[in-house]
Order: sequence, then C-alpha cells, then structure tokens
Amino acid sequence: MVRIKICGITMMDDALAAAEAGADAIGLVFYPPSPRAVGVEAAAAILAALPPFVSTVGLFVNAQRSWVEKVLQSCPLDLLQFHGEEIAADCSGFGRPYIKALRVLGEEDLRPQLRAHPDARGFLLDRAVPQLWGGSGETFSWWRLPALDKPLILAGGLSPDNVAEAIAVTRPYAVDVSSGVEASPGRKDHGKMRDFVARVRAADRRAEG
Repeated sequence: MVRIKICGITMMDDALAAAEAGADAIGLVFYPPSPRAVGVEAAAAILAALPPFVSTVGLFVNAQRSWVEKVLQSCPLDLLQFHGEEIAADCSGFGRPYIKALRVLGEEDLRPQLRAHPDARGFLLDRAVPQLWGGSGETFSWWRLPALDKPLILAGGLSPDNVAEAIAVTRPYAVDVSSGVEASPGRKDHGKMRDFVARVRAADRRAEG
C-alpha cells in the first residue's frame, strides 16, 4: 500500500481533515520564507490535537542546528525532512529519524546521493527548480523507480488528477502532496484531500488486481 503524506499544513482544521481523509502523515514546514511555514506555537497545538497513528514530519531547509533544536523543544515530531543542501552531518544528532529530499528533473542514478546520506530512513524526490525548495507545483519526468534499500517517496506537482498515473509509472513507497490539494498557499481544500487519498487507494487496488 502506498503511504500518503500531506505537507504544508498550517491550520488545525486542515490537519484534522487530512487525518480524517486517511493521510498516513502530515508535514509541517519550519522554513520561514515559505508561504506554507507554520509557527512553533501553532505547530505544537496541531500536534497535540492529532489522533494516534498519524505520523508528523517537520520540514527544514538549510537550517541552523539551533533552529531545529528549538522546534523540537516544543514540537514532538516523529520524523525530520531536510529539503535543502544539507550533508549527512547536518541531518543527524537530533534524536529523530530523517528523510532527505533529492531534487531531480527525470531519470537518473540515485545511488550516489543515497550513499551520501547512509543513515537516512528514506529519500523524497522533488522537482528541481532554481531558488525554490519545494512547493513549486511542478512535476518532473516520472520513471519506474529502482528497487533500492531505502524507501523512495514521490513528490513534485502531484494532485488528485495525476497521482494515479504517477503511482502506476513510478511504484513509489509513498506520495507527498502539498500545493495540489490547496485552496490557497498554506490552506488546504478538504475535498481535494479526500479525493487525493481516494485516488491513491484506487491505484493500490488496481496494482493488487
């Protein structure tokens, strides 16, 4: 079964709606320049309100260690996501597992980047856009993802309209959506979230059949 993460959550009602729709994880952006950034106090309140068995992911971009540590003092995140140019040492030592985002344009050998982060739990593939760290709403050229020893998570321009095709082509461990289920930057469309989850689950059924 393909796992689902809904990222860029900024509001309590959106977080609860994502959980109700069936998301396996939500993502909170701790990168202040992003229109989807959330404050530490608001994030802590969202985490406290979530039902059990919904994983929480904190996204950071080229952050100082002190900023990550400050966030973790208030926000008991399950997983960290590093979306910038971080080396392995930048991602470790926080007492949390992490995933590393890789910026791609299409089919390429991922193994060198995976070897550079040997302790990452997984790798997220996002569209490479100059001067933009995710949330572009742009796809990249999909290809059948290789069978590697770490989970590969597909992101970049996913929406209810294309996620089934993306899963059929790439066969990812998980999919990650943000702008594709928004009403506006930082605010989710609850109907789109439900539709996105439903189409992922339908793609699962087709793959099993």
